[in-house]
Amino acid sequence: MKSTLLHESDGLRTFVMVLAQGDEPISTVTTFAVEHRLGGSHFTAIGALSSAVVAYFEWSSKRYQHIAIEEQVEVLSMIGDITIRRDKPNVHAHVVLGKADATAHGGHLIRASVRPTLEIIITEAPRHLHRVFDAESGLALIDPGLWGPPPGGPNQRQSG
Repeated sequence: MKSTLLHESDGLRTFVMVLAQGDEPISTVTTFAVEHRLGGSHFTAIGALSSAVVAYFEWSSKRYQHIAIEEQVEVLSMIGDITIRRDKPNVHAHVVLGKADATAHGGHLIRASVRPTLEIIITEAPRHLHRVFDAESGLALIDPGLWGPPPGGPNQRQSG
């Protein structure tokens, strides 16, 4: 993986990450987020994968149903965010993957293997967002009223 800071101004940072063959996107972005103390960020990506596991959240069971895609696919779209959960960066990504027959499959990205590359643009906001457990869904959801400094710092309640 190669990366560089493209722009920084008033707490707003933009990075590019270029993943190489064999890199695993979720773990690579998570490691990058820890190293750069990212927490209120969003990202987009394009590229290709040799395999992937996507998931669909089944409301009735409150569980993700994993779907393996074991073939070369194009990443038509990958979008996601990086928030703070339990004082650590949390990467949440969704993908649309194109197969050779021009069909598309997508869902929550669980894991994947890059081949040959995945180009990711990450933009970090000055304030970091935090996820908290939601009893109804069983998921950790963004609480827009809870913001604070990078991981490890004290959280604050936004006023107003």
